[in-house]
Amino acid sequence: MTGDRILREHLIQLLNGRNAHLNFEDAVANFPISFINARPPNVSYTPWHLVEHLRISQWDILEFVINPEHRSPDWPVGYWPDPQSEADETAWIKSLNAFRADLSAVEDIVRDERIDLTAEIPHAAGYTYVREVLLVADHNAYHIGEFAILRQVMGTWL
Repeated sequence: MTGDRILREHLIQLLNGRNAHLNFEDAVANFPISFINARPPNVSYTPWHLVEHLRISQWDILEFVINPEHRSPDWPVGYWPDPQSEADETAWIKSLNAFRADLSAVEDIVRDERIDLTAEIPHAAGYTYVREVLLVADHNAYHIGEFAILRQVMGTWL
């Protein structure tokens, strides 16, 4: 097995939370809909806000990689839903599915052997594909862990 294939396999594992991190699917599994808009003690956002932050951030990184015309949202306000907004079950499911779809698209980039993962992104001097994939994995791991802690605090692990 070549070093490139090993790197790709390890990146896919990292994106999927294997090894040292809880994965997204396990974190959100059986999350009670009645708690998506709940505010845990001393936390200014809801579980849905956190999932939306994960979705928006991952989407932004993906778009940065694949779309030369992409403009990122304003930081930090553009990376979170409005603090007063709430979701219904449809919005919750839409957020989950959009996160999953964009994660799959990031995985597709990793699996595409035509892409040199260590090369600079053509429209983003100084940024490499592997850097952006690691950024997605790092950001997701952090906030998925945070989501799990919110579940613990809220008593929503069934």
